[in-house]
Amino acid sequence: MEVYTYSEARQRLSSVLDKAESAGKVLIRRKDGRTYALVPERPPVSPLDVPSIEADISTQEVVTLVRQERGKIRGWRQRGQ
Repeated sequence: MEVYTYSEARQRLSSVLDKAESAGKVLIRRKDGRTYALVPERPPVSPLDVPSIEADISTQEVVTLVRQERGKIRGWRQRGQ
């Protein structure tokens, strides 16, 4: 982890920010010894953002399967009433 003095960080802010992005965190130390962490903010991730899969199936086959499953659900509801 990189540690910069306050003066270094101020003079080379752009490179300090780049380093924080690549390393995940940099420290900035003041003359009195106090240390501050500079951490890049990560954008929020949606729980619906999932990786895709490779499937050897056509769009029409997917539509047919969905319609079949919907028909099963509808039939179950009708029989259960």
